[in-house]
Amino acid sequence: MADSILIINGPNLDMLGTRQPEVYGHDTLDDVEALCRRVAEKEGVTIDFRQSDSEAEIMKWIKQGRGTSAGLLINPAGFTSTSIAILDSLLIYDRPIIEVHISPLFKRDEFRHWSYVSKAASAKIEGFGIRGYEFALRKLAEWARG
Repeated sequence: MADSILIINGPNLDMLGTRQPEVYGHDTLDDVEALCRRVAEKEGVTIDFRQSDSEAEIMKWIKQGRGTSAGLLINPAGFTSTSIAILDSLLIYDRPIIEVHISPLFKRDEFRHWSYVSKAASAKIEGFGIRGYEFALRKLAEWARG
């Protein structure tokens, strides 16, 4: 299995930097991808970085990553507290999963406190801004190395 980490970003994350900067900061999704590519290079892994507003597309990517990627970093965004279908796809995934959130869910609207994704995740990182991606990617790379 290649040392490739699949990174999936959910709905509206393509609007980072302009959407609610008081919650998500001013970094864009391009900034997140650049950070992940720098970290991956240092860690000796490759990444497959994706974003979609489509639940079905995210589910497809998770299933395609099964057996072909060393780990999954997922920021499910708006699907966090709504998608049993994404949870079911994650339960099929056979490698470590780290759930990442830019903002702390526990400080957000109460309906955002619950995460279906957490039921399948090996770990969860939230509230560190885009640095959470760095932390998660480093840990996934460590697990990939065994």
